[in-house]
Amino acid sequence: MSENVEFLKTNALFKNASPQFLKDASAAISVKRFDKNFVFFINSDEAQSFYFIKQGWVKLFRETLDGSQAIVDICTGGHIFGETAIFENNQYPYSAEAVEPCEIATIPLDLLKTEIETNNKFALDMMGSMARYRRQQDREIEHRALQNAPQRIGCFLLRLADQTADGGVTIQLPYDKMLVASRLGMQPETFSRALNKLKEKTGMEIKGGTIKLDDLEKLTDFSCSACSSSFPCNDLQSCK
Repeated sequence: MSENVEFLKTNALFKNASPQFLKDASAAISVKRFDKNFVFFINSDEAQSFYFIKQGWVKLFRETLDGSQAIVDICTGGHIFGETAIFENNQYPYSAEAVEPCEIATIPLDLLKTEIETNNKFALDMMGSMARYRRQQDREIEHRALQNAPQRIGCFLLRLADQTADGGVTIQLPYDKMLVASRLGMQPETFSRALNKLKEKTGMEIKGGTIKLDDLEKLTDFSCSACSSSFPCNDLQSCK
């Protein structure tokens, strides 16, 4: 149980969680491995649990009437998802699917709801988390209006890079390029052309899903010139 408590504390949302919540959540956690393409829930499903990613990547999406997917976000280790159903009449506001084999902790949503109702500091932290996520969404709207396609890809890569790195960096794309293109609101052919343009502008080396840069500053100079935030930017963190 102590291991589960330490695991929960790795997410900043739980820094002010009560000892009772940590104890109850740790006792109720179910940790399992899920295969690629496993669907955790569908938009509007009744919510019973929220999820904490220990390892792997999960896409959050909504499906249009014609069957197309609008990618809401991609979450990786250390992030939670499904918790906002508390504020959506206990219905999930999006669907969630594993994009690679994942290790996921499942926690009863009722425990989170009780903690919000009884712990003012935690409730404020929850509101702050949602506000940061809203700022990230606002930033993405700004990027689509002001940045060209190569700059938007560059900004996405900065989310995956070690922002404190001095000199060269290696960035590993966590999922296939078509999904990255969809996440950025681009057609695959547009993404391919823009990635080649970004390669020309920054001198990056691309081999499959591995991207190497001699100098992170080249990427920040190019990508951040059409953004209202300076680098490093707190809004770069994907998911919550």
